[in-house]
Amino acid sequence: MGAGGLNQLLRELAPQVLGALVRRYGGFDTCEDAVQEALLAAARQWPGEGTPDNPKSWLITVASRRRIEMWRSDSARQRREETAYLLEPETDDASGVDDTLTLFLLCCHPSLTASSQIALTLRAVGGLTTAEIARAFLVPEATVAQRISRAKAKIKGAELTPPTDIGPVLHVLYLIFNEGYTASSGEELNRVELSAEAIRLTRQLPPSGEANGLLALMLLTDARRPARTTASGELVPLAEQDRGRWDSATIAEGIELITATLQNSPLGPYQLQAAIAAVHAEAAHAADTDWPQILTLYDVLRQIAPGPMVTLNRIVAVAEVHGPRVALAELADLDPALAEHHRVDAVRAHLQERAGDTEGARASYTQAASRTLSAPERRYLLDRADRL
Repeated sequence: MGAGGLNQLLRELAPQVLGALVRRYGGFDTCEDAVQEALLAAARQWPGEGTPDNPKSWLITVASRRRIEMWRSDSARQRREETAYLLEPETDDASGVDDTLTLFLLCCHPSLTASSQIALTLRAVGGLTTAEIARAFLVPEATVAQRISRAKAKIKGAELTPPTDIGPVLHVLYLIFNEGYTASSGEELNRVELSAEAIRLTRQLPPSGEANGLLALMLLTDARRPARTTASGELVPLAEQDRGRWDSATIAEGIELITATLQNSPLGPYQLQAAIAAVHAEAAHAADTDWPQILTLYDVLRQIAPGPMVTLNRIVAVAEVHGPRVALAELADLDPALAEHHRVDAVRAHLQERAGDTEGARASYTQAASRTLSAPERRYLLDRADRL
């Protein structure tokens, strides 16, 4: 096995091994240290000695022994028979999916903030280093380290319960993907390592209607990434993208997944968003887009998962079906919580431009540009204002 294949295998096994240790011994922080040492041992030994027949069990055994050594040094006063029992770690052949999901749920503990959940998930489940997470989110490494440290302290001693609701996990993965697909700040529109990691981690979840819906949504959205920017990195809006550059294989996988899921699972928000993305993906040209179907899907989505962003996206569909003036009237009643979000100004500018209000559109594009922290978005919005 080459170095790349070994690194990939270890990254996939790491959360399963960590989940198994946490489930058995407790103590997230200490278990993570033990797993890291086991991974280092594997990276040193396996290239020369060969990969074990059961690499997961090998890692669990080595990590367990290291965990026990740590326990012994911290608890020398404990009874000798307790130590003797722990020195013979059980072979853990439990499902990797179950252990990974347990770890997911721990990292997405409700007591943690969203930023801490994201950082801890990427660190513990994704296997990213603190430096990698910091580079992905354009924040100091010390900031990420503090978030992870505080998160570990907060969940110390948290009870590991059987998986029931994976909603928080899906939400965190959705946030990670969105930050990778459209970075909230910085010079780059995409942070490919984040969106790719979100897709990889979502594939590890046990199949369910909403997990499948989220994966399909990610695939169908990420398939458009090659056409979203020019060679110089400038943003290209959906209607102007060269659809021949979309990833057809990823689109086919996403459409097949969401089609089967909608037929066999109770309807959920991620499935509806994936269905909307599928309608876009099925249109060979922007003019072929079935906007009435998209508007209908947004109407359903607004009923089962209302929110200001859902309403804003629906208004875009309203403009395509009923015209920009009708959409502008609905935009005037948008949730005040979004009043200063640059996307509201950008949508208003687009609708004003289509309605013939050149002065209003120019002002709205300029206002949107002043409110975004993304350099590619800012350049695009200012360019639209200049064209008017």
